[in-house]
Amino acid sequence: MQKTVIIGSKNPTKVQAVRNIFQTSEVNSLDVPSNVSIQPFSDEETRMGAVNRAKACAASSSGAIGIGLEGGVMYVDETLFLCNWGALATGDGKLYTASGARIAIPKEIEEELKITGELSTVMDAYTKKENVRSHEGAIGIFTNNCITREDMFTHVVQLLKGQYEFANFNHK
Repeated sequence: MQKTVIIGSKNPTKVQAVRNIFQTSEVNSLDVPSNVSIQPFSDEETRMGAVNRAKACAASSSGAIGIGLEGGVMYVDETLFLCNWGALATGDGKLYTASGARIAIPKEIEEELKITGELSTVMDAYTKKENVRSHEGAIGIFTNNCITREDMFTHVVQLLKGQYEFANFNHK
């Protein structure tokens, strides 16, 4: 697969996740809007952000594959979980989506998130670090770096690439 792949983010963890999986492709990053809340608060909204980013990237360059990756949060019963979605879009309108790891968010983080409205702000204050979202991410903090944000998104990109290859190379 020698196509150009465009990831709809300048975040280094997302860009590297795409490079990890599309090793033989030219991978470019493009800052495109998700057109959802700055902090998606549902599976549906998080998925839509990834889809919007992927479609914008695919439309930006003829023949390119667009990838959108979006992190969010969502409730299952009374527990708030991290969630993440990815989308792969092609110029001819094909779309593949996948979701990855989920982990419960500690109650003290959930309460602060309700006040500030953005997980990255809460995580920076909680860890007393800057730009956690561009490094280990909340999932890295909550798993003691057993799984980082890059790892999490790499897995989602694997799922996307696998679906794309299955549909385009194995079943015609």
